[in-house]
Amino acid sequence: MTEPKSDIPGVIAPPPLIFLGYLIAGIALEYLVIRTQGLDMPGSLRWTVVALFVLAGAALIAAALGRFKAAGTPAPPWQPATAFVAQGVYRRTRNPMYLGMALIYLGLAVAANAPVVLWLFVPLIMTIHYGVIVREERYMADKFGVPYINYAHSVPRWL
Repeated sequence: MTEPKSDIPGVIAPPPLIFLGYLIAGIALEYLVIRTQGLDMPGSLRWTVVALFVLAGAALIAAALGRFKAAGTPAPPWQPATAFVAQGVYRRTRNPMYLGMALIYLGLAVAANAPVVLWLFVPLIMTIHYGVIVREERYMADKFGVPYINYAHSVPRWL
């Protein structure tokens, strides 16, 4: 007898905690171990970049959460999906929440004046890709079949 499949994607950890973990690790490395010269940006440019990235990221996340609420499906990937969302911001990117978190992460890296946090961006995105997105997409394809697969083929994963 086979075990029933779990009705959750089985992500490695809550995505916001993954982003936060990399951010904390990068800041700790920056200020306690590596001690780089920081970013060579004038203060006004630096804070403009911070504001733009953080606000854009927050707007993407808010738009995505609004779509999930309208569809009546939970956003956390540790809860079963009841629908897949393909409207609004989801017509342009399959992962607006992760894109938003990535923008906020980059904005906070600039705010912290911490190049090490930027160096960790690629490993962070690889962790999100393999530990979260690939698992979610496999789950969604299994749960929603051809309509989700067609959606995934027509809308880019990030941009």
